[in-house]
Amino acid sequence: MKTTVAIVNSPGAAFTFEEVELEGPRADEVLVRIVATGLCHTDVTMGSMLPAEMFPNVFGHEGAGVVEAVGPDVTGIAVGDHVVLSFRSCRSCAKCQEGLVGYCDSSLMINYMGMRMDGSTTYTRDGAPVFGSFFGQSSFSRHAIAYADNCVVVDKELDLTLAAPYGCGFQTGAGTVLNVLKPGPADSLVVYGVGAVGLAAIAAAAAQGVGTIVAVDLLDSRLAEAALFGAIGVNPSALGEQSAPERVKELTGGGATYGIDTTAVSAVVKQAQQSLGIRGTLVALGLGPDEYAIDAIDLLQSGKRVMGSIEGDSDPQEMVPRLLAMRAAGTFDVDGLIRTYPFEQINEAVADVHAGTVVKAVLTW
Repeated sequence: MKTTVAIVNSPGAAFTFEEVELEGPRADEVLVRIVATGLCHTDVTMGSMLPAEMFPNVFGHEGAGVVEAVGPDVTGIAVGDHVVLSFRSCRSCAKCQEGLVGYCDSSLMINYMGMRMDGSTTYTRDGAPVFGSFFGQSSFSRHAIAYADNCVVVDKELDLTLAAPYGCGFQTGAGTVLNVLKPGPADSLVVYGVGAVGLAAIAAAAAQGVGTIVAVDLLDSRLAEAALFGAIGVNPSALGEQSAPERVKELTGGGATYGIDTTAVSAVVKQAQQSLGIRGTLVALGLGPDEYAIDAIDLLQSGKRVMGSIEGDSDPQEMVPRLLAMRAAGTFDVDGLIRTYPFEQINEAVADVHAGTVVKAVLTW
């Protein structure tokens, strides 16, 4: 079938709209008509990081839509179901069996390499392959091929425009708090970089009743959003001679119990580490640099831990419904972070996200 995609034709190029051929669904695949897709930093980053031989490419990994067809081997999903799409996992390797689906042995191939396991692509253009299958979906498209393992069936009454970011951004931030750090009322949390992922983390921490939450960002508008969840805002540019770590330590009584960095800026990651208290834990979530600078003396003398996390150690089949239930209960109210754009305005949405004028852009057909 023919469908329209927002395609990147070369590394770092802008998105353009083209008609391509979409194959499928095969026996284990699900055809989804996309209603909305969240714009994530990873979509833009990978559009610049991948080698030239992996273009043209269709990105998008926070899709939400309606199932139009299912392969004969697919169970638990029916035509007409509404689904939120997330990352893929094989569900059979040792890590998947342990529930750590983000660390699946096949994750690189099925999420990032742009093709099926057999080397074929779901998209073609004029008979030539177009890379896709990004996070098992490539949902910057009117139609996408997905799989039972990354389709989360949701209530048909749910607004899919608001649900789309739960497939990655909201899940990653909230999951890091709920699954990895698990802070309580006696703890403190500092979040460096309060975009969509950082604010989702703050919202989850507020839901857990974390004692002190600190948000660090250069944009006062982002700090104002964080304040709605009870976070104390710190703008490093307004501190004068005091450093951000010094201010965080002042606010948390000697240093935060936990920290999260979403900026992927090496110097900021170092500051986030320095903001921790004795034996504090920092989770670095940003994608970008090959290396981060670490304060080795601070690390070794304070028993601190710096670690990463994939998707907040979440299983989408559990975490997406959990967060949507929290949303329905009023304890994870992140709807106000979303601004919608017609899909044709994808490049404008990218520019607005980079400028910081919007927290979470969601593209709609």
